[in-house]
Amino acid sequence: LPALIGKKRDGQRLEEAEIQSFVRGITEGTAQQGQIGAMLMAIRLRGMDMCETLALTRAMAASGRALAWPQAWHGRLVDKHSTGGVGDKVSLVLAPALAACGCKVPMISGRGLGHTGGTLDKLEAIPGFRVNLSPEEMRDALERVGCCIVGQSEELCPADRVLYALRDVTATVDSLPLITASILSKKAAEGLSALVLDVKYGRAALCPTRDSARRLARSLVWVSSQLGFRGSAVLTPMSQPLGRRLGHSLEVLEALEALHGGGPPDLRHLVTMLGGLLLWQRGLAEAAEQGQQLLKGVLDDGSALATFEAMLGVQGVPPKTAKLLCTGTPAHRWQVLGQASIQEELNAPGGGWVQQIEALPLAQVLHRLGAGRERAGDRINHRVGAELLVTAGQRLQEGEAWLRVHHDGGLDEEGRKALQAALCLAPEPPSSPPEFVTETIL
Repeated sequence: LPALIGKKRDGQRLEEAEIQSFVRGITEGTAQQGQIGAMLMAIRLRGMDMCETLALTRAMAASGRALAWPQAWHGRLVDKHSTGGVGDKVSLVLAPALAACGCKVPMISGRGLGHTGGTLDKLEAIPGFRVNLSPEEMRDALERVGCCIVGQSEELCPADRVLYALRDVTATVDSLPLITASILSKKAAEGLSALVLDVKYGRAALCPTRDSARRLARSLVWVSSQLGFRGSAVLTPMSQPLGRRLGHSLEVLEALEALHGGGPPDLRHLVTMLGGLLLWQRGLAEAAEQGQQLLKGVLDDGSALATFEAMLGVQGVPPKTAKLLCTGTPAHRWQVLGQASIQEELNAPGGGWVQQIEALPLAQVLHRLGAGRERAGDRINHRVGAELLVTAGQRLQEGEAWLRVHHDGGLDEEGRKALQAALCLAPEPPSSPPEFVTETIL
């Protein structure tokens, strides 16, 4: 292994057998954490070509079991993955909505990386929710409900489970080949027929520019095709948060609003856009636009919400808890999820038109307040979060509240100053409305 680390450190190409040897060392426990971290950094600094990336993806997928499904499900096994954003709770809405449209969605998700929240962390804000299901339990969930959202296990992509946690603490989260291999090894193990990818770019995303997002999207779509399933990607800006609520419990609440047919317009648009692409790719809709209409229908008629409630049940949430969360009043939902001890509002330091609200400083402050991890395995505070009380294009008066922060203590003047810097005001309205999706790659 030291020889392989040195080879990549010096910018040389690794052969497929060498990549397999590295991954085998991870899964068998013969590679030390320091060695794995060194290889991650070498890959981050030196990169990998497309064939190396494909070999790494295949080796990671082969490190555990591959899921097998009934032949009758062929063509309906679909999934979605996001490269990580601030306020991104799309998976919580999209998985049950796709299942309500007749798809099977065996979604293997991850935890938070860096300042971005993880789907599993959001779901674990719900008392009783189990993210660790065996392959047999996943099959049962798909049979009964049509979807499940689970984490990597010892059986499924164990190499990625190790690398995912170490990337978070070794400053190698943003490596294009590591992102590609991490995402697609899990998807290959799922036995999918189609995958849609939400590749985010901007100051609060792994990809800082649209060009870098396009490179990642093309890598993901190409490797998907080599692995035998149809992939597509959309590029979405991530300078502002998605939706109006940030933090695990608060994002569950906003996802429930969307499942009730409401929620913020940007969240609903992205859910139906991604789902429409998948339904079209699998021949369940004649065009992506028709697929979007089908998704809107299941969000508005309650069938997506009913599927979400059923998914909670098969993943360990007590029936009474699931019922309160999905059909109860806002007070019932707070009762289930719990609420931070402090709700503190910040007021606009001056008047003007809201140009945008920067996602990155909001996420960084919430991370420090307990919403994120400094080290792999750290506990997080699901109650920490923030609510945006204004949106871009709105006029604010000096002293008017624009942000409500939920925390259990620890927000100091430095944190308040950082949060205030996220509010971008100008004397005139924004010249154009914010874009939700800027490009689609098939």
